[in-house]
Amino acid sequence: MSVGVKVRLWLIHPKYLDCKGLVAVWREGLLAKKVLEGKTRGYKNHPQLKIFKEYEKPIDLINAYLFQIYLEAERRGYSFDLSKIEPLNLKGVVTATRGQLEDEFRLLLKKLERRDKKKFEEVKNLELNSVEPNPIFRVVEK
Repeated sequence: MSVGVKVRLWLIHPKYLDCKGLVAVWREGLLAKKVLEGKTRGYKNHPQLKIFKEYEKPIDLINAYLFQIYLEAERRGYSFDLSKIEPLNLKGVVTATRGQLEDEFRLLLKKLERRDKKKFEEVKNLELNSVEPNPIFRVVEK
């Protein structure tokens, strides 16, 4: 990845992502996994890695995060390589605020409106307070 590229590890459930978003979060999650494992020099202090670094077992958490991405890809009939992660099914182990989810969903809507009209139409009318997180996250109000 080049300087200036933002790693996007979405807090929202992967079911809201379009194909490009799902593939990107898988690739970026695998990069984050390498960073957490100490297998790369870049992105060690990326702000989105903070959630994972603060968890008692960061590698387990990133594997659980990626497992949810894998499950969504499988549901859609995509072929993501499960051998790249350890499939862990941690649920609700880390908190995300309702505000974070709403902000992310608004950002996603802007992206979808430009690149995937069908997915945009599918999700544009969802109530912000009903947006679900990736299952590793538990939603808190503040």
